[in-house]
Amino acid sequence: MPAVNVLIKPASSACNMRCSYCFYRDVSDHREHAFEGMLSLADMEKVIIAAMECAEGVCSFAFQGGEPTLAGLEFFRRTVALEEKHRRVGVEVRNAIQTNGFCVDEEWARFFSENHFLVGLSLDGPAELHNRNRRDAEDKGTFNRVMRAARLFDKFHVEYNILCVVTGKNARSIQSIYRFYRKQGFKWLQFIPCLEPMDQERGAEAYHLSRNAYGEFLIRLFDLWFQDLKRGDYISIRHLDNWLGILLGEEPEACSMQGRCSVQFVVEGDGGVYPCDFYVLDEWRLGTVGRQSFAEMARGGTARCFIESSCQVPEACRQCPAYPLCRNGCRRDRLPGPQGAAGHNYYCAAYRRFFAERGAELYQAAQMILRMRSGFC
Repeated sequence: MPAVNVLIKPASSACNMRCSYCFYRDVSDHREHAFEGMLSLADMEKVIIAAMECAEGVCSFAFQGGEPTLAGLEFFRRTVALEEKHRRVGVEVRNAIQTNGFCVDEEWARFFSENHFLVGLSLDGPAELHNRNRRDAEDKGTFNRVMRAARLFDKFHVEYNILCVVTGKNARSIQSIYRFYRKQGFKWLQFIPCLEPMDQERGAEAYHLSRNAYGEFLIRLFDLWFQDLKRGDYISIRHLDNWLGILLGEEPEACSMQGRCSVQFVVEGDGGVYPCDFYVLDEWRLGTVGRQSFAEMARGGTARCFIESSCQVPEACRQCPAYPLCRNGCRRDRLPGPQGAAGHNYYCAAYRRFFAERGAELYQAAQMILRMRSGFC
């Protein structure tokens, strides 16, 4: 295990917002205990020790939720101290956090800056779009609170990116969203298709993202991005970065583009460990920190079953010219196939349309980026 990446939920499923499309609320509701408690510092220390035992080169800790800042700033201060206490020679420690920004003040921003946290900030575009789905506990819009966090990150030179959940409404409004991000100076972006409840047929939710809407979104976003690229202005968009990287012979960093699942070591508030953020479910529990090592969990039958069940490739994918880039996407978006066989991605038609209509331009963009890296105009 040369590099170790651990995803930690220090506040379990607790959150100070009530986003209509929250996938983790749905995941936690499918467990015996929806809220697994706040992660203790004693268990956090066990996580750090376990990760350091098998890490080589890099040991990364990412904090998500629910809302991870609910664990409190003192928890994170002591966590950083514990990382330094147990740091091994030759191992670089990296920290990241995904936050809704609701509680971020100057003290939080200063902490992230001083301790070199990479921050993901959830912001669904301008106020009228963001507030549509991202509401607080009193059903009020949260746009102003999130923008305040972004300005504090700028003030304290925090490294951060913007995460936008793509709904049907957002997909149709991508031009205004992209221009809003550009006006605000945001140059590191992620767009993630919304997830609907696990046991529910797609299309019932008001925020539903259809195949047609997602295909149109991918094309319109790419066109906006490509216009900037041709002017020499590179905007990082995660799914495009990964597709371009594949074209340039690089391994994708996004697990949804690897064609199979891997074990991510997701730690819940009670110290339980799971293989994936989308599958923090009782049946996929790998073990408990302090009882089994990460290496033992990775070798266990549950982890092996989780990985193997993601490896089947539908016959239609094998024949598809887009498969080397698409790779059937995230397991959570795959439809069940006949007689238990692997199914294709729900957004298959959207991806096929994008690669058919913009594949040549994507390849052209890859060549432009290669020239930029080489120092040529």
